[in-house]
Parts: sequence; structure tokens; C-alpha cells
Amino acid sequence: MPTGSAGESVLYEEKLWPAPWIWMVVAGAAVASVFTFIPISIEAGIIAAVVVAAVLTTLLVLSTPRIRVTPAELQVGKAQIERRYLGDVTAFTGADATAQRGTELHGRAYLCIRGWISPVVRITIDDAEDPTPYWLTSTRRPEQLKAALTAPTEYEAGA
Repeated sequence: MPTGSAGESVLYEEKLWPAPWIWMVVAGAAVASVFTFIPISIEAGIIAAVVVAAVLTTLLVLSTPRIRVTPAELQVGKAQIERRYLGDVTAFTGADATAQRGTELHGRAYLCIRGWISPVVRITIDDAEDPTPYWLTSTRRPEQLKAALTAPTEYEAGA
């Protein structure tokens, strides 16, 4: 089983990679750059296509957030929180997920959502000092993420 930062086991891990259609947009932008620079020269068009594809691919890869659950903490994107501060966990799909990202969204919620991933999981924060009511994150596997977050841990068993 993979391990976390301090040798902890990882209960759940997911990278929110762009959908295939996003990569097709990158390819289309590269092709469009060829046609933009062909009047200068074919070499300029090919160089522009390679540069556009490389820059867009790099930006997408570097901005792809990770969800990681260990027995002690939850990491969503760049944010981390100890699991002892987590409350209810609810998975949403379809129209319910759309409502969570829109009309039902709380203005102070922490968001890690991606437009190409429809399901979301809402994780309530139970910390009196934290003004954030909940985290809302996109996930391709909402039930597995919920199960990882609601499963008892050895930290809870020992408390």
C-alpha cells in the first residue's frame, strides 16, 4: 500500500487529470498555431505548435490537484487538514452535484472543482476556529472517497 508523508498508509489517492477532450483542445491549439505561423515559414509553424503544446501540457500537468487521504489527514489540492476536524461526508452525482457547485454552494466553502469532472464530495469542517463550513471537491470516484473518509482509523480507535 502507498505511504504518506510520515510513512502513513494512504487510504485513498486520486489525481484530477484533465478529461480527454481537454487534451484534444491542446492538440487543436497546437494545430492552429501551425496555421497561424505558416505564412512566415513551415519551420516557424512547427516550432510554434511544439511550443504551444509543451506550454499547455506543462500548465495542465502542474495544475492537476491531488486528493490524498491518510489515517491522520486529508489533502485536497494545496490544502491539508487533520481528519479529526472532519465532519459529515456526502457524495453527489448528476443534478445534485450541479446544485452543490451552483445554487447550493456556500460562499466560504473551500473549492477544488474541475469542470470536466461532474461528481463532487462535500466534507463538513468541524473546527470552531475555521470559518470554512465545508470543502467541496470534484472526484471521479465519489463513493470510494467517501468510504475512505468515513472509515474508522487507528487514531480514532485509540482516542
